[in-house]
Amino acid sequence: MNKALKIDFVSDVVCPWCAIGLAGLNTALERIGSAARVDFTIHPFELNPNLSATGEIHLDYITEKYGITADQARVNREQIRARAAAVGFTMNRDDDSRVYNTFDGHRLLTWAKEKNVQAELKLLLLKAYFTDGKNIADRDVLVQLAKDAGLDGAEAGDILASDRFAQDVKAEEALWAQRGISSVPAVVVNDRYLISGGQPPEVFEEQLRAILAGEDRE
Repeated sequence: MNKALKIDFVSDVVCPWCAIGLAGLNTALERIGSAARVDFTIHPFELNPNLSATGEIHLDYITEKYGITADQARVNREQIRARAAAVGFTMNRDDDSRVYNTFDGHRLLTWAKEKNVQAELKLLLLKAYFTDGKNIADRDVLVQLAKDAGLDGAEAGDILASDRFAQDVKAEEALWAQRGISSVPAVVVNDRYLISGGQPPEVFEEQLRAILAGEDRE
C-alpha cells in the first residue's frame, strides 16, 4: 500500500532557489512514484513585499539588500544558473533583469489551488519570470499565464482588479511565519519534517524515503 506524503511547499515566484528546489522535488517525487500518495500544496512567501509593480533592476536591488558587490552578485547568478541547468530549468538573467512584486501572483496561485491547477500555474510563473524575462506583476501577463494553466481568463482579470484572495495570502504568510519559516524554499512534510533550500533531487529523494520509512516504524 502506498503511503501518504503531505507536502507543503512555501516559496516565492521570484526566488531562484525555489525554482531549483521545486524542480529537484518534482524529480524526486517521480522517482518515488507509486510508493507514496502525495498531497502537494504551494504556499506564499514574499521576498520583496514592498516592491512596486514596475519593480527594480535586480542587480541594484540584490547588492543593496545583501550588502554585496555587483561582481559578487554576478558570480552568485552564474552559480545559480548552473544549479538550475542541472535540474533542467533555464535561467536567463543578466544585469538588466528586473525583480517584481509577487503579491498578485500569489493571489492567483491561491485561486488556482481551488481549481486544482496550482502546480501548473506555479511552473508557468517561474518560467515566465526566470526563463522568459516577463513582468509577472503585470496583470495582462498574469491573465495570460492563468489561461495557459487552464483557468478562465476573464475571471482571472476580475480577481486581479479586486482584492479577492488578498486576505488569504496575508493569512497564510503570517501562519508560516508563526511556524518559524523565515527563508524559502521550505518543504514541510507530513506537518513534522522540514527540508530547507533548493536541494538536488537526490537529497529530496533520500529525505522523503527516510520519512516514509520512519512513518512505517511508528
